[in-house]
Amino acid sequence: MLSLPLSAHELQQSVRQCRPLDAARLDRVLRLDEKRGLVEVQANVSWKALAGHLRPGDARARELRTTCASVGESIACNAAGPDGRPAVAHVESLTLVTPGGQLRRIDRLASPALFALVVGGQGLFGTLYSATLRIESLARAVSEAQPAEAPATGSLQLFVPPEQLDAFLAEVGSRCREWRVALEGVASRRIRPEDETVLRWARRDYAEVNVSLGEPTTLGAAVRATQLRRELIDAAIARGGSFPIACTPEATRAQAEACYPQLAEFLAEQRRIDPGGLMANAWLRHQRSLLGREACEVRWGR
Repeated sequence: MLSLPLSAHELQQSVRQCRPLDAARLDRVLRLDEKRGLVEVQANVSWKALAGHLRPGDARARELRTTCASVGESIACNAAGPDGRPAVAHVESLTLVTPGGQLRRIDRLASPALFALVVGGQGLFGTLYSATLRIESLARAVSEAQPAEAPATGSLQLFVPPEQLDAFLAEVGSRCREWRVALEGVASRRIRPEDETVLRWARRDYAEVNVSLGEPTTLGAAVRATQLRRELIDAAIARGGSFPIACTPEATRAQAEACYPQLAEFLAEQRRIDPGGLMANAWLRHQRSLLGREACEVRWGR
């Protein structure tokens, strides 16, 4: 039996009354404006479903690798698409329900501050109802897609300037041997910059490097793997690189502050907009705990 789509009114009532909702019902293409080159989709529409709607019969579009399955997930992380451009490049406007239950349509012109917080904001500034996307930008992502394999589960993702890629890969191999951790694979692709979001990770052209490490089987191996991952983050930073704050929980406070000096301001704005903590999630709790810790030096023996 097919479920009914979730309406904006239902979503507002769910947020206001702190009731759980079935996010899977936010799966409809709402509007196609061919004249303006825009398509509006609900937050849980998958990229594959959208490709099938916009380009029926185009196998290449449906088979492209995306970091996140749904449009809403990609916007929450500002994830890079198959062409290496962050999701913000495709967004014309967003419709979300604020922590207070207000339905708002936001864009970079009418509400630039909130727009910059929401895209890449980890879902902390409201519940996304729909996104209006630029069809031309989506088509460019398909035509300029880079050949790449999906990163292995649990792989470490890092960013380094393209001119540093070869030297960094050599250092990855060397450090893995020093820590006696198996290097199972490395994949890289080009990442394009953006300057529109508050918690931006793509500050310049980067080479994205996905490092797949062997699964630790003992406590000692797990300790070595954790320290190795932190050393690799340090190595990327030393070469002018960074890491994605959305999915690198092993990063230390010093590493987070070095790559995301705006993090404290971001968290303060989240508390101001959502004082009751209705949008809080595990990522937010981790980051607040991280910035609240005393900085200290930790050394592990190889």
